[in-house]
Amino acid sequence: MEKCQEIDELDRKIVRALQGDFPLVAEPYKVMAEQCGISEEEFLARVEVMRAEKKIRKMGAVLRHREVGFKANVLVAWEVPAERLDEVARQMAESPHVSHCYDRNTAPDWPYNLYTMVHGTSREDCEEIVEGLAAETGITNRTMLYTKKEWKKTSMRYFTEA
Repeated sequence: MEKCQEIDELDRKIVRALQGDFPLVAEPYKVMAEQCGISEEEFLARVEVMRAEKKIRKMGAVLRHREVGFKANVLVAWEVPAERLDEVARQMAESPHVSHCYDRNTAPDWPYNLYTMVHGTSREDCEEIVEGLAAETGITNRTMLYTKKEWKKTSMRYFTEA
C-alpha cells in the first residue's frame, strides 16, 4: 500500500488558487502566485511537483455552456460492439461537439455501453450532431436523454477550510 503524502500549507494555497476562477490576464499564473505570496516560478515548479507526485491529477476549464450559447444538451447512450468500443470511443471523443465520453457496464434490459454528452444551440442541432456521429462510426443503436433541468454546476473544491 502506498503511503499517503501530506500536502503542506503552501501547496494547499496553490490548490485553492488553481480551483478558483482563472485570471483572464496575460500572466494568470503570476496573479495566482502573488495570491499565494510566492514567485510565478516557484508556483509553477510546485504545481509540476504535485502533478509528478500525482497529488494533482488534472487541470481543466469548466465551460458554462449556456452562457456561451449552447442551449441544449443530450446524454447519448450508444450500443457499441465490445470489439469496437475503443475505436468508436476514440472517434466520438475527438468530436468537438462531445464534451464527455465514457464507457459503462450494460445490464440485461440496458444494452448501452458508451455514453457521450453532446451540446448544441438547439435540440435540432443536437439531433444533427448525433446523426453525424452515427454516420461517422456506423453505430446507430442509441437512446438520447435530454437535459430537462440542471441541478448542479460546480466542481469539487479542496482545502476550503481556510
